[in-house]
Amino acid sequence: MISIRQILEVIPHELFIGNYNTNISAPSQIDIHNKDPHIIMWVNDKNLTLLEHLQEGTVICSSNFNNYKEKCNYIISENPRLTFKTLIDFFFTEEEEPYISPTAQIHPSVTIGDMVAIGHNVVIEKGCTIGNNTIVGHNTIIRNKTIIGNYVKIGGNNTIGGVGFGYEKDIEGNYSLMPHLGNVIIKDFVEIGNNTCIDRAVMGSTILHEHVKVDNLVHIAHGVTIGKNSLIIANAMIGGSTHIGENVWFAPSASALNKKNIANNATIGMGAVVLKDVKEGEIIIGNPGKILTK
Repeated sequence: MISIRQILEVIPHELFIGNYNTNISAPSQIDIHNKDPHIIMWVNDKNLTLLEHLQEGTVICSSNFNNYKEKCNYIISENPRLTFKTLIDFFFTEEEEPYISPTAQIHPSVTIGDMVAIGHNVVIEKGCTIGNNTIVGHNTIIRNKTIIGNYVKIGGNNTIGGVGFGYEKDIEGNYSLMPHLGNVIIKDFVEIGNNTCIDRAVMGSTILHEHVKVDNLVHIAHGVTIGKNSLIIANAMIGGSTHIGENVWFAPSASALNKKNIANNATIGMGAVVLKDVKEGEIIIGNPGKILTK
């Protein structure tokens, strides 16, 4: 078990109210029926009324709650969710052990950094680079010349660096695949979920900049650039050569036509279809996508 005193030395907080000698065994979602004094939970302001019914345990909450119960402990935080995340990261998360599965197929030309974990049945093709402290999940395929930075997390069943959907009609009017000679570059601290495809560029690179987060079941087409700290969420589709700026929120099932420019701090709403360039800070909703003015 971990003492409250140990926890308070690590997590961001403003105030503690309760028994410093309490020991914590596990984190939990908020549970008003909890009877275990060794459980720690968190609650946001929207659900503060739940704390009126809590009779046991430790809770992380904001200063907007003050009806304290005798058998409960309260860690007061400006951002309870961030405080709870810090707690889990530090005390309850096991680090992925560095390993390379014997079933992984890795070309001899691949460069692999230190403290890397590569899962079962992973395929890494010719000329790829994998940075330090990076994780590649089971059954993921990383195609030729892909460059992956440090502290990158890639889930399972992904294809990174595959050929994009770029065709040209030949002289007989039949579609013929345009050769894709580029690659994919994934910068430091990027995280990619499961069952996602990121295509290599026709020329140049498809680039995911630092701290980009990509959810499950996302398609990122050839030549796309995604700026720092942007989130691309489940079932999103980004057309070829689209440029996405920094701190962009690209919501579930949203899509963007190829060669669009989505500027910094824009929000693309759930299911929105981007057919025109998006200016900085704009919120786009609907199909076809329109600016949210209220």
